Amino acid sequence: MLDHVGFQCADLAASAAFYDAVLAPLGGSRLMDVKVAIGYGTGGHANFWISELAEGDGFRESHIAFVARSRAEVDAFFDAAVAGGAEVLHEPRIHEEYHENYYGAFVRDPDGNNVEAVSHRPE
Repeated sequence: MLDHVGFQCADLAASAAFYDAVLAPLGGSRLMDVKVAIGYGTGGHANFWISELAEGDGFRESHIAFVARSRAEVDAFFDAAVAGGAEVLHEPRIHEEYHENYYGAFVRDPDGNNVEAVSHRPE
């Protein structure tokens, strides 16, 4: 239901490389690059943005969960993140505490944010 969300990044190039890699298995790609901000999305609409750190003091962890159309996409997201050196928070698995078909994987992006791919489909 969100139109878009954005994170400020300490190193925009490092974050762009991370999101280029982990969003590709989910069907996401870089749709806009306006020098100080990069927009990602599917279907022509950039709904996830990263930008240069421009305001605020200190780190404030954010969490974002990206939709995966299958458990295989969650696994591919996780594999891309690990290959890029991401810290693993939770390997891909069923998280029954959310619901019986919640299959998710959680990693940290280069700025320390909690980034997840999740499929709600039974498989």
